[in-house]
Amino acid sequence: MTATEPQIGGRIKRLRRLKGVSQAQLAEALDISASYLNLIEHNRRRITVPLLFRTAGYFGVEPGELAESDDGRLVGDLMELFGDDIFADADLTNQDIRDLAANHPAVGRAVLKLFDHVRHLRSPEARTETAPETGHNVVTEAVSDFLQENANHFPALETAAERVRHDIDNAAERFEEGLRVWLFNVFGIETRLASLPNGVMRRLEGGGRVLAIADTLEPESALFVMAQQAALLAAKAEIDRLIETSTLPQPDAVPLARNVLASYTAAALIMPYEAFYTACRNTRYDIERLGRRFRASFEQVCHRMTTLQRPGMAGIPLHLVRTDIAGNISKRFSLSGIHIPRHSGACPRWNVYSAFLNPGQINVQLSQMPDGQRFFCIAKAITKGGYAHNAPRRHIAIGLGCAISHAANMIYAEGIDLDAPSGAVPIGVGCRICPRMECGQRAHPPADHRFSADTGERMENLYMQRG
Repeated sequence: MTATEPQIGGRIKRLRRLKGVSQAQLAEALDISASYLNLIEHNRRRITVPLLFRTAGYFGVEPGELAESDDGRLVGDLMELFGDDIFADADLTNQDIRDLAANHPAVGRAVLKLFDHVRHLRSPEARTETAPETGHNVVTEAVSDFLQENANHFPALETAAERVRHDIDNAAERFEEGLRVWLFNVFGIETRLASLPNGVMRRLEGGGRVLAIADTLEPESALFVMAQQAALLAAKAEIDRLIETSTLPQPDAVPLARNVLASYTAAALIMPYEAFYTACRNTRYDIERLGRRFRASFEQVCHRMTTLQRPGMAGIPLHLVRTDIAGNISKRFSLSGIHIPRHSGACPRWNVYSAFLNPGQINVQLSQMPDGQRFFCIAKAITKGGYAHNAPRRHIAIGLGCAISHAANMIYAEGIDLDAPSGAVPIGVGCRICPRMECGQRAHPPADHRFSADTGERMENLYMQRG
């Protein structure tokens, strides 16, 4: 009997958890033993084609989608890790790293966690007496991994949001007014605009009876912070349960994780799953049109798009990256298969960086990784803050994209030849693990390449070599 490659265990485990069933329940539904399913989920047994089709049918997904490799991000993270200077003499090959990710994924993730802590200990902040035991980078990466492991989709929070949204819609005709009425009727909290210190978006005052919202916020942001406060109250049990059952470092990552999950629930309140999913399909993922329909910002809509992973009602598998003008990546998530750097800035050829040259415009790019994978990416640079005189402003860029096979489903692909062999921009992940020696934008040589300069020939970039 023909068998598929055994790299789908993590995907089956994720879908099982999303559906809220145990290993024993899924094994019974598939007519296999729980021990066999456990081996499959840990990539220790191949899954036969008939079983693959039964599993896909159970979860309501296409067999091809289920069979896609689940170790791509781990491979990319490990390649970035082993590209660090401390491994310069290790003589590891890319195949060695792929073998580690494929055969021992749990070991690979443990190595990543260890390296996160090593990087923190090497940082200047870690050498100060007041530095926390677990550094900011370690915490943010832990929360990022938590979102990735759950495909940025939390059924319990979706259910909580749908329950609350039903009550809000019954309280008033307009969502914002209904939310205000609901907060007051259920929790006795009055909402009002107020002059708050710079950087403070919302604050509970009056012994927790008044929700003060900064009067400098744009309407979409003001609505979102009000919804976030509602989420913290209404979905507290669900959020606490998700954190308690996670592998997040306790207690360091808890405040950040709670804020992230509350934001997730707030977005689900403003953009209910089924209505938003239908609107995405009908508008072909027109972000600005969706923003007007749901009274949400560009970034909020992009984030919500990445959460559409409900079995049987899933959206396009997307990736999202947010970076500032200095190249610091503050948010990253990928279901498209593209690898977003874990510890450093991404390739300068990514349009999420060139978007700063055309602020306010949506920039479109076909891109191709060194391994031949092609992606369709859009990016937009936006400005945050600065709503008062002399208030500081933040310039960030949001990048959103998918594998080229899904590009035709997005309105931004209209008029673009997606099959043009020369139409894709050659990009990489980061200079230290990118093999494109002919790139004139290199900031470093690749980790496995010994730098040497030919005194008889001067290239435009010292780290560049002719192909």
